[in-house]
Amino acid sequence: MTDALHLADLPREEADRYRGAADRPLGGYLGLLGAYSAATGLGALAVRRRGPLPDRPSLTDLGLVALATFRSSRVLTKDSVTSPLRAPFTEYEGPAGNAELHEHVRGRGAQKAMGELLTCPFCVSQWIGTGLTFGMLLAPRATRQVAGAMSAMAVSDLLQFVRAYLEKVSSR
Repeated sequence: MTDALHLADLPREEADRYRGAADRPLGGYLGLLGAYSAATGLGALAVRRRGPLPDRPSLTDLGLVALATFRSSRVLTKDSVTSPLRAPFTEYEGPAGNAELHEHVRGRGAQKAMGELLTCPFCVSQWIGTGLTFGMLLAPRATRQVAGAMSAMAVSDLLQFVRAYLEKVSSR
């Protein structure tokens, strides 16, 4: 019986050795990894049932998905309007540049892991990109419309920054 108890303690002991004195919510990360894997598996199953895959995505679709993933990840992780989605996992610290917020991740365990995901545009882009890719395979017309709108916003943001820069340069 003691061997069984010792085996049950191994994952916690390994996690403790890994994180040392740092607050790393490995159990929360494991839960997020499980959710991502389950969603990806369900998406793959739906795509497989749908029929054969195209040989390759078009360059237009790749561009739309890339721009839409970029813009969507910024909206989800930094935008003021989406802060209620992050509020259970973060604490407001102040503005962070043009139309973005700086928030501090709070909590422990799953709450902290979710906060880290929802405040990291690089982290959440994997989830969004995967969703848009499945969308392109399962509902390409609707996904192109959504991705097109998000891509237009990304280009609009770029133009806003270019305009602000040109105004700054011309006022010197």
